[in-house]
Amino acid sequence: MITQKKYKTLLMLLGLISSLGWYGCKDEVDLPYQPLDSYTNVYMPQGVNGPVTTTLKVKDNLVQTAIFGAVYGGYGVPEEDVPVSFKVDNALVGVYNTTNKTNYEVLPSSSYSLSSVSSVVPKGKTSSEPLKITFKTKGEGAMDAFKTYLLPITLSNSTVKIKESLKTVYYLVKALPDLADYPNYDRSKFSIVGFSSQEANGEGPNNGRAVFVLDGDVNTFWHSQWQGTPATPPHFLTIDIGELKIFHGLSFLPRQGDQGGKPNEVNVQISTDNVTWTDAGNTVLQNNKNLQTVFFEKGFNKQARYLKVTVNSSYGASVTHLAELYAF
Repeated sequence: MITQKKYKTLLMLLGLISSLGWYGCKDEVDLPYQPLDSYTNVYMPQGVNGPVTTTLKVKDNLVQTAIFGAVYGGYGVPEEDVPVSFKVDNALVGVYNTTNKTNYEVLPSSSYSLSSVSSVVPKGKTSSEPLKITFKTKGEGAMDAFKTYLLPITLSNSTVKIKESLKTVYYLVKALPDLADYPNYDRSKFSIVGFSSQEANGEGPNNGRAVFVLDGDVNTFWHSQWQGTPATPPHFLTIDIGELKIFHGLSFLPRQGDQGGKPNEVNVQISTDNVTWTDAGNTVLQNNKNLQTVFFEKGFNKQARYLKVTVNSSYGASVTHLAELYAF
C-alpha cells in the first residue's frame, strides 16, 4: 500500500526523469554558419618558433643555405594548385627592432640570393617545394663577419587566405670565421717602428727590448721600462708588417714565467700609412702562459700595414711584458 508521503516522492522522481529525458533527446543545436573556407589558410612554417638563427662559416666555395616555403592549413587538402609568392621586405627590419628593442642591420642584397620568389602548393598536397636562400660570406659583396643581420621573407600573395601571424619569417644571419683558416703571416718583414717604453738594460743584453716580441724565441720578451722611473699604462708597440695585408687578428704569447705584468686589457689599431689609424677592437687576455689567438672584429678583413697594440692594464702590476706577437 502506497502512503501519501511515498506517493509524493514517486511523483517528484517521475518529473525529474521526464525533464532529463527531454533535454537528453534534444539533438538540434543552433550554431552560427562557419564555412570551411574560414578554416583554410597558407603560412610559412619556418616561423612557427620565432626567428630562425642561421650561423654561417666565413669560407670560399662553400654553399651555405637556408630554406623557406609555404604550407596549406585547414580542412583536407587543396582541390587545385595554390600559387604562392614571396618577397624580402626590409621595411620590417625597423619594425622588428622597435618591437624587440634590438638593433639588427639589413642583410645586404649582395650577400644572398633566393632560388625563386614563387612556388605552388600542389593539388592534393599540403606544402610547397622548399625554396633556398644562398648566402655569400667571403669575397666582394659578402656580409661582414661577426655582425648579426636580419632578413625578413614574407608570404606576399596567394589564392588562399594568408595567416597573418605566420606571414613572415625573420632570419637572424651571422658569419663566423674559423681560426684554422687563418695561419699567421710570415714575420720576416716585420719590424718595430714605435713603442711607449722598453727595458733596455735591466733584463740583460739580449732581452727586455721591444724587438724581442718578433725574434721567435719564447724565452725572450719585451718589457716596459722598470728601471729608474717605471713606465705606467698604457703601454704600446707599433709594428710595421712590411707590406699591405688583410688583417684578421693577432696571437699573443705571454712571458713564460709567473711574474705579474701579463697583458690584461688590450686595444689594437691598424693603419695603412702609420698616420691615420682605425680602431680594430679590444680584447681581454687570460692570465696564463698559453698562446692566445684573437679575432678583432672591427678590423677584420681590412687592409693594414701598421699595427698598434696598446696594453691598457696588466695582471698584478703597472708594468707589462710579452714574449711573442703574431698577426694573421
